[in-house]
Amino acid sequence: MGEDALSGLFSELKMAVPWGHIAAKAWGSQQSRPVLCLHGWLDNANSFDRLIPHLPKDFYYVAMDFGGHGLSSHYSPGLPYYQQNFVSEIRRVSAALKWSRFSIMGHSFGGIVGGTFSCIFPEMVDKLILLDSTPLVLDSNVMENLLTYKRKGIEHTLQVEEAKEPSRVLSREEMLQRFLKNNSHVGEECGELLLQRGTTQVATGLVLNRDRRIALPEHSLDFISRELFVHSIKKLQANVLIVKATQGYYDVRREHDKDKESVLPIIDKLKSVLKERFQFVEVPGNHYVHMNQPHHVAGIISSFLQSRASTPAQL
Repeated sequence: MGEDALSGLFSELKMAVPWGHIAAKAWGSQQSRPVLCLHGWLDNANSFDRLIPHLPKDFYYVAMDFGGHGLSSHYSPGLPYYQQNFVSEIRRVSAALKWSRFSIMGHSFGGIVGGTFSCIFPEMVDKLILLDSTPLVLDSNVMENLLTYKRKGIEHTLQVEEAKEPSRVLSREEMLQRFLKNNSHVGEECGELLLQRGTTQVATGLVLNRDRRIALPEHSLDFISRELFVHSIKKLQANVLIVKATQGYYDVRREHDKDKESVLPIIDKLKSVLKERFQFVEVPGNHYVHMNQPHHVAGIISSFLQSRASTPAQL
């Protein structure tokens, strides 16, 4: 399709939840096959703005803001931001949209959340696209730190609640430079795009929208054993595509892990369990390749979306 076929033609959605609302933006016709797009940690729905115009127009793409991100409501006071809560948000959104079966495209943390959902509700997901992500996270590399992560997550939440500090106001340029410094994989244009939805204009500058209770992903992730990983992926009914960036998450952010190639056992097990229902493609680029160079991934994703889904062999 032409690059601008879906460009700019999106609508804003707002779905009621007990703590407020989940915000989302949608491209295409509601009568088309649905694709739920899930952003990464501390990002927002604008993560997909540069990719979706390159994808087939005969799908209905809905990019949601996770709770505490973008334009979605913060969780109620005292409630933690755990991975399981984000998984349940997908179920709430699919119920609000009256979807019984749909595809999921997730970047980074969004892929982990989408992958977990696809194992828990396998009958609801026909295709799972993971952009520089894996469907679940193994505990093998972090075992000695697991209890520390849990402790720090609780302590951080309590510190934020106790401090009750007002949001810091920065100029647009200060906000962008700080964002780019903390997100080395994001180009300036993409940084501006994420800040469009991730900040609010006040009298003296910009404030971040995100809930400050959300800190490191390690505080929220569910790290699982290899045994539970294998059990979980055997439940998948979806066809799965992993698009790995050559200079992506497992090559840069996790460079100090004992096992830098911790993604390889996951890939091997997905191949052996899912067989022809699994595809793995490497593309040049970094962790935000879907934003920085969407053309590197658009063709691969388009072919996968348009391909006929294989059904899982009966066990």
